[in-house]
Amino acid sequence: MANYQNSKDLTQLTLGKKTNYISKYNADLLQAVPRSLNRNDLELQTNNLPFQGEDVWYGYELSWLNPQGKPIVAVAEFRFPCISPNLVESKSFKLYLNSFNQSTFTSWQQVEEILAKDLSLTSGAAAKVSLFKVDKASPFEIANVNSNCIDDIDIVVNNYDYDNLLLKDIQSPKGLIVEENLVSHLLKSNCLITNQPDWASIFIKYKGEKINHQTLLKYIISFRQHNEFHEQCVERIFTDLSEYGHFEELTIFARYTRRGGLDINPFRSSIINTAPNMRTLRQ
Repeated sequence: MANYQNSKDLTQLTLGKKTNYISKYNADLLQAVPRSLNRNDLELQTNNLPFQGEDVWYGYELSWLNPQGKPIVAVAEFRFPCISPNLVESKSFKLYLNSFNQSTFTSWQQVEEILAKDLSLTSGAAAKVSLFKVDKASPFEIANVNSNCIDDIDIVVNNYDYDNLLLKDIQSPKGLIVEENLVSHLLKSNCLITNQPDWASIFIKYKGEKINHQTLLKYIISFRQHNEFHEQCVERIFTDLSEYGHFEELTIFARYTRRGGLDINPFRSSIINTAPNMRTLRQ
């Protein structure tokens, strides 16, 4: 359990509380969570991170009215740099998007600009927003991913509580330098506030001494009862692998299943800043 769960910044959130749905545009619905809560726990400084990257969100439930009162629907891509001081809390994000439903806007561009402005203010850094018609949305296409799935490895599992010490033997001493693209669909964690399950496929790409796939899989499964936000889990995984492994390059990309019309996909890498389009069947 994360040791910051009772922080004042979290107790003031609407997450986990009964709320009313508002269908008129209201930017004040958005709530921020400082990234420092988790990063202090991991001894990370935002101005000196061991990774770069972004959080890519996809919105499937966005609608507004045009000047004639006709509803317009769209799907959306939101990109937040990992150097932003804040996360956008997901329930507040859903409530905020819902507030567009009975609001009138003159154009798609106006909606895109309003979204970018509000989300940038909340996150504390420039957010990128792209809107698509539901039948012309290339980022939403299911990608063919060339990764080796480690889920069929026959292992005995008896630990479902996060344990980074499982990684202490992740690599053999003086192992061969290899490049691997791995994926596991067994990542499950729980919401820090509500304890609702969060499901993800996690992609791990590295260059370095070859890692033990059995050990990696047991570590991933150990998140099964762990309570933490999506972005924080991925940063924890990146930090743990970096601590116990020897990598020239390391990239972690978790594709979480959607909830309430949003999915969150944290991307952290030692070499790449922008996440690729890798939508999975589960999303």
